[in-house]
Amino acid sequence: MRSCGSWFTASCNLWQIRSTKGSESNTRQVLLFASCRRPFLLPLSEKKRYGLCKSPVPACRFLYYVPLLLLASGNLWNGIALNYSLPETICRIVCMLCVGFLEEVIFRGLLFAAIAKDNVKSAIVISSVTFGIGHIINLFNGSGMELVNNLCQIVFAIAVGFLLVTIFYRGGSLLPCILVHSAINTLGTFASDAGLTMEMRLLHLGALIAITVAYTLILTRTLPKKAKKIHK
Repeated sequence: MRSCGSWFTASCNLWQIRSTKGSESNTRQVLLFASCRRPFLLPLSEKKRYGLCKSPVPACRFLYYVPLLLLASGNLWNGIALNYSLPETICRIVCMLCVGFLEEVIFRGLLFAAIAKDNVKSAIVISSVTFGIGHIINLFNGSGMELVNNLCQIVFAIAVGFLLVTIFYRGGSLLPCILVHSAINTLGTFASDAGLTMEMRLLHLGALIAITVAYTLILTRTLPKKAKKIHK
C-alpha cells in the first residue's frame, strides 16, 4: 500500500506538470520518470504482481488489438497540429507516457487486484469509475479545460476503464493497457481542435465510446472468464 500511495502521488504530480513550465517542471519530470522505472527493476515474480508480463491468451482472441489502435488514434481524427514548442512537446510526451504507465499500475495493477481478492465485480466497477472520476483534476490543474469537455472526458475515461480492466482480468497482462493508455495521452499532444463545434465533439466522443463499449462486450463474451490468477 505504501508503493500504491507513492505512485498515486506521482500520478497527480504528473498531471500538474501539464501546466508547469521551466526548471520546476524539469525537476519533477526527472523524479517522476525515475519512479516509473521502479517496477521494471523488480524480479520476474514481482513484475507479474503488477501484470507486467505477456498475456497467456493469444492476440487473435483480442482481435489483434485493432480496436485499441482505433481508440489510440482518436485524438488525431480531426487532424494533426503542433501545439507546443519542441522542448514543451518533448516534455509533454515524456509526462504523458509516465501518466499512462502510473495510472495503469495504480488502477488496474494495484487497486483492482486488491479489491478483486474479495469481490471481482466490485473491483471492476470501483477501479473503472474511480479512474474516470479522477480526470476531474483537469478542471483545477490549470489546463483550461471547460466543464462540458471535462465531463465528456470523464464519461469516456470510465468506459475505457471498464475495457482496460476487462483486458487485464481476462488476459492476465497489463502491458496492452499501458501501451494504449500511453498512446492516447501522448497523441493528445498533437490533437487539432480547429473548426470543432460542440456537436462535432459530442459525435467524436460518441464514436469513441461506441467502439469502447462494443469491444468490451465482445471480449467479455469471447475471452476466458479470467486469467489463471489475479496476481497477489
